Amino acid sequence: MSEQQVFSIQKIYTKDISFESPNTPELFTTNFQPQLAVDLNVESSKLGEDVFHVVLRVTATTKVEDKTAFLCEVEQAGIFTLKGFEEAELGYLLGSGCPNTLFPYAREVVSDLVQRGGFPQLLLEPVNFDAMYHSHLQSQQNAQQPTAQ
Repeated sequence: MSEQQVFSIQKIYTKDISFESPNTPELFTTNFQPQLAVDLNVESSKLGEDVFHVVLRVTATTKVEDKTAFLCEVEQAGIFTLKGFEEAELGYLLGSGCPNTLFPYAREVVSDLVQRGGFPQLLLEPVNFDAMYHSHLQSQQNAQQPTAQ
């Protein structure tokens, strides 16, 4: 009989927050036509037997023409118990399941920081962590392929 699978959240917390608006107050007097770039990164580490730490880093950079309006970085973290999973399932949970759990929290913190910075509300689009995870696996496989000579 196989071991029962457990996916549980022990703790969700904000590990790091950064908000900069280097070109204010001048930008507040212009016609605000922003260009947004969002960068996502997921890191995980093992804390103990069946206990993992996952950090989702969201960096939102908004520019108006060539000037940075604001740079907002949030590291949303969680401690998860993942027990009874095979290696491939564990990788999937750490690369997709846990970030899916953390993203709504990070999204809320980004929105709050941007508004507190005096800018219009920023609601990040939902993220397909499944696709990101599979893309990451594919790029790892491609990097391990021997090159034909």
